[in-house]
Amino acid sequence: MVEKFSRWDSADYLKSEEDMALYFDACIEEDPGDGSLIRAALGDIARARSMTQLARETGLAREGLYKALSVEYKS
Repeated sequence: MVEKFSRWDSADYLKSEEDMALYFDACIEEDPGDGSLIRAALGDIARARSMTQLARETGLAREGLYKALSVEYKS
């Protein structure tokens, strides 16, 4: 029997405002000081809420939001 695994995505588990706030608070506490974990958390929360809707509400391009909230992005 072959097992199939999918990539774990924290955005899939952020169902409520409270979930998002608690997750963000934990990421702030655990951030190594370079903002990478905070940026990743913001990206996860944005994806949980719908990146397309966030882009529409902010007037920013969806692709730009993905890039800005990416863990790999360096300003």
